Amino acid sequence: MIHTGQPQDLLILRDTGAGLFLGDGEGNDVLLPNKYVPAQFTIGDRLHVFVYRDSEDRIVATTLVPRIQLGECAFLPVKHIGKAGAFVDIGLEKDLLVPFREQLHPMEAGRSYVVYMGLDNKTDRLYGSTRIERHLLPAPPSITKGAVVDLLVHGRGELGWSAVVQGRYRGLVYANETFKPLSIGLRLTGHVKQVREDGKLDISLQPIGYERYNDANTRLLAERLRANNGFLPVTDKTSPEEIHRLFGISKKAFKQALGALYKARHVQLGERGITWTGGED
Repeated sequence: MIHTGQPQDLLILRDTGAGLFLGDGEGNDVLLPNKYVPAQFTIGDRLHVFVYRDSEDRIVATTLVPRIQLGECAFLPVKHIGKAGAFVDIGLEKDLLVPFREQLHPMEAGRSYVVYMGLDNKTDRLYGSTRIERHLLPAPPSITKGAVVDLLVHGRGELGWSAVVQGRYRGLVYANETFKPLSIGLRLTGHVKQVREDGKLDISLQPIGYERYNDANTRLLAERLRANNGFLPVTDKTSPEEIHRLFGISKKAFKQALGALYKARHVQLGERGITWTGGED
């Protein structure tokens, strides 16, 4: 089948005055307009294209890479507001319509929003939605505790920051475990802390498990000490925010790394800070 809203590899069937007709091997075809036809091609080759409906509601293919695809989310700017809703830029000639009914809050031209791309099965038209939570899916069995995942922050609530995980699953980064500034539309890497029974994911911005991150952070702290002439003006009273600014880790992770160095007698702890005493970490 030829799938609207998805990148796919299609066969070059024939060359015409309007462009190349591409097929799926099942009798279905779609036009790749001349402007997207590569300089060199051979009938029977495959082309990687994105299929959508153009401004005249015709199914067409393009070699342009859109900023979003069917079933996923992206942070997109609003180009203008029309009678039917907001039109967001997805990197193609035709903008994506976010109907008014699919807007969680009224959208404004010039601003960017996290948008989900869906498909109206009755009309075969793509549409956008900022009602993100209703479109996200439970995490599949392949996503397990400790997995490294891509995140897109899409909201802030009482418990913390809501994030789209791997483009389509529900995730939450708890506020009391966030040690760097976050904002809606931010993309970053996270680690699955827990997979709930309902398929929602608790996400940590740091690797899971003491053994997994303590060694790396211990090395980091030792290297910073030695690079700073054996002294760092950091104590137990230093704020979590300052710890993260200096080292990029949480205060808990910092204390665990410091404890490992202290136990190995590589550092001394004083009222003014930490002193390197030598030895191999």
